[in-house]
Amino acid sequence: MTEHQSTQTMKPATAAKKLGVYLDATPAEFREGAVTRAELNALQADPPQWLRDLRRDGPHPRPVVAAKLGVSIAGLRRGGVDGALTTEQIEALKQEDPEWLRRERATQAEVRKESARVKQLHAERAERD
Repeated sequence: MTEHQSTQTMKPATAAKKLGVYLDATPAEFREGAVTRAELNALQADPPQWLRDLRRDGPHPRPVVAAKLGVSIAGLRRGGVDGALTTEQIEALKQEDPEWLRRERATQAEVRKESARVKQLHAERAERD
């Protein structure tokens, strides 16, 4: 008896998320069909020019924008940034350094600090038990 393995596919939105790119900026042929796991792996291993350009120049999806600015996605929303931004727009925001961005970066730093404190506390408790 031979084994038959089905091909795993995903929606273009899922593949774009895994690739860290904004779906609406991808080529039509990417957006219009399902993406197999093998195709996704190939795109990650050897990205075509359009993917390299998108990763470099954008527009970037909100999680990437948030990471590049050092804030949370909710912080972007509070700052009035709702959509995708290009690398140039992100750099302009960094240069401008608006008050909301400084505040959100400080909030994010506090969240990271608190997460590290809680993790350390759990590690110490695990050692005692």
